[in-house]
Amino acid sequence: MAWPNIFQRGTLLSRFSHHHVVVFLLTFFSYSLLHASRKTFSNVKVSISKQWTPSAFNKSIELLPVEIWSSNHLFPSAEEATLFLGTLDTIFLFSYAVGLFVSGIVGDRLNLRWVLSFGMCSSALVVFVFGTLTEWLHLYNKGLYCGLWIVNGLLQSTGWPCVVAVMGNWFGKAGRGVVFGLWSACASVGNILGACLASSVLQYGYEYAFLVTAAVQFAGGIVIFFGLLVSPEEIGIPGIETEENFEEDSHRPLINGAENEDEAEPNYSIQEGNTVTQVKAISFFQACCLPGVIAYSLAYACLKLVNYSFFFWLPFYLSNNFGWKEAEADQLSIWYDVGGIIGGTLQGFISDMLQRRAPVLALSLLLAIGSLVGYSRSPNDKSINALLMAVTGFFIGGPSNMISSAISADLGRQELIQGSSEALATVTGIVDGTGSIGAAVGQYLVSLIQDNLGWMWVFYFFILMTSCTILFISPLIVRETCSLMQRRQTRVLNE
Repeated sequence: MAWPNIFQRGTLLSRFSHHHVVVFLLTFFSYSLLHASRKTFSNVKVSISKQWTPSAFNKSIELLPVEIWSSNHLFPSAEEATLFLGTLDTIFLFSYAVGLFVSGIVGDRLNLRWVLSFGMCSSALVVFVFGTLTEWLHLYNKGLYCGLWIVNGLLQSTGWPCVVAVMGNWFGKAGRGVVFGLWSACASVGNILGACLASSVLQYGYEYAFLVTAAVQFAGGIVIFFGLLVSPEEIGIPGIETEENFEEDSHRPLINGAENEDEAEPNYSIQEGNTVTQVKAISFFQACCLPGVIAYSLAYACLKLVNYSFFFWLPFYLSNNFGWKEAEADQLSIWYDVGGIIGGTLQGFISDMLQRRAPVLALSLLLAIGSLVGYSRSPNDKSINALLMAVTGFFIGGPSNMISSAISADLGRQELIQGSSEALATVTGIVDGTGSIGAAVGQYLVSLIQDNLGWMWVFYFFILMTSCTILFISPLIVRETCSLMQRRQTRVLNE
């Protein structure tokens, strides 16, 4: 049996230098810090809701209860406060989605290190003002909160297109599924980091949770500015396309519209000799017309809706539905991210072996429907809940990580580009931006469904969206499955 190139000519690790390791770690932790600040908001929703309603008890100032209620309550009930928190999630994701489309285009035209560092530092300042400064100064204003969260969404959107583009510059198609599968755990690690930081200081007030994550994120942005190399050419190392010109046919992109399995991969090197050529950035419309971009973008809109609903609402659900303490719910929600880390890595490895992504996604998403049914009926037992949560994260978070990282990199470096254009950040922005639009709509719908119908109907909604994800990529699933069967038949005949 002919194994994929990740098992040929030595191990995958033998191809990497210490520069690859540094780039992997810097991009990994930069996006982890961005996600940690987002996770902080979801982890302190219960505390914020209490602070914004008349039942809040503020120990930081000595006022009569009536004076406290009149000075800091925004809503007459916790239900209305919860609905506004859902609105903030929606506002953030809409601005984040718009920013992704723009950031992808900007990232292909400006230095990725500058854009990423600026986004991290500026977002940290906004988070500090939103969660810490407003509480210290007792500034409780819905318009101010909305405005700050819109700006934060725009600034945070610089992160994902930039880090995926940098990773795509350093890591080629060989083993991309497992490398990006492991690397895409950065979001889940950020969620875990944010949950741990928030729960460790939440006893002192939710404002300190925002303070800690903002400070760490700002420091990370400074490190990125001085330490990140955006491409091998910056230090005279041949680019990945140059190396791949000498690789075998099985190294071609996994996202490929060609029907002929033996079709040779064209040369799209961005480097000739020792001279680095100036690549031309692809237009937004051209990027949308690349094969697979629209299908995966629409699929990701449905899948990210489900994944981000767990991200934004899981701690609140555990506390609200089971009556568990907020800090305990924060820590328990980590298991969803643990499942996503394992799922993304393992499914990426399998897709590298098969040299196809869609069939792996299809099987995982079908099992995700069953896991959602099981988790919706989880008993009031933390151990069982954590186990079911991890399984759900494996089958939902894993495919989400694959689409947003490895598949986006495949789409942005497919053969139609042929070296005349640079599209990686733009394509990543389109896929993740479309996904964020779906997630934005979903967060508002989740709050409405929960308020009117209950949590069980929220899970029915998740099952519907997961089914739609499979539907949108069904043509790709059929094509790639048939291709796998034909390849297997050919090998059997040759043997």
